[in-house]
Amino acid sequence: MVLVQALGLTGVDKSRVSRICRELDEAVTTFRQRPLEAAYPYLWLDVLYLKVRQNGRIVNMAVVIAIGVRESGERDILAVDVGASEESAFWTAFLRALVARGLKGVQLVVSDAHQGLKEAIRTVLAGAVWQRCRVHFMRNVLAHVPKGDKSIVAAAIRTIFAQPSRTAARQQVAEVVQAMAARWPRAAAVLEDGVDDVLAYMTFPPEHWTRIYSTNPLERLNREVKRRTDVVGIFPDQLAVVRLVGSVLIEIHDEWQAGRRYFSLDSMRKLYEPLQEAPALPGPLRLAPIH
Repeated sequence: MVLVQALGLTGVDKSRVSRICRELDEAVTTFRQRPLEAAYPYLWLDVLYLKVRQNGRIVNMAVVIAIGVRESGERDILAVDVGASEESAFWTAFLRALVARGLKGVQLVVSDAHQGLKEAIRTVLAGAVWQRCRVHFMRNVLAHVPKGDKSIVAAAIRTIFAQPSRTAARQQVAEVVQAMAARWPRAAAVLEDGVDDVLAYMTFPPEHWTRIYSTNPLERLNREVKRRTDVVGIFPDQLAVVRLVGSVLIEIHDEWQAGRRYFSLDSMRKLYEPLQEAPALPGPLRLAPIH
């Protein structure tokens, strides 16, 4: 009954609840299994954690959502699944299920640094590049910086992302790492080790950069899912999670179909042309060591 209330329905008797649940299950199954006929150059993956009863205990269960942008610029919700998001086998199976439904043409996969995902992309989506979420990466670096120093370190790191090309950004990385090394060696090491995956978006059309450097395009979707699922609190089982989250995603997907293109058709064509890097700056922005 709580699941029905989460969908905005009240005053419904038990027999009708059962019928509604059956109809929802059918609709969600059809949505999750539908063929994917278009090519999707961009793919975003994100994870939400919901509380579910399992074997007499309450556990945090990962809900994985995939969205993509077609080569014509429209945005679609592609998949939702529940599983162990920190296991390589899960990610491999998740991506293979998408490919089995017709997923093709993926050039960039945007996600947080989930364990096993990078290897699964390499195995299942040959030729696709992984973009590590820039927002989450920044948080990871700043986790090794004292609270009072975070703003100055964040400002230094942002000079990397302000560069007009990946080549210039990579040069700026060396400057920032050198400036940070003496005072925050661990943060500097994390930055240097992970930054190549964070700069992957810079090898794609600049018109797309603000939407492909992070998982932020999923934020509004995630907020709506959380708003609906908070009504439930603790789900009785995994099926109930898929039923409610899937129903919410169908609504949002339908809204997207009635909206504007996420990227213009002209900008999407540039994905299939040689990348023209912006003119190089005179040199990297010099930073004095930060003491």
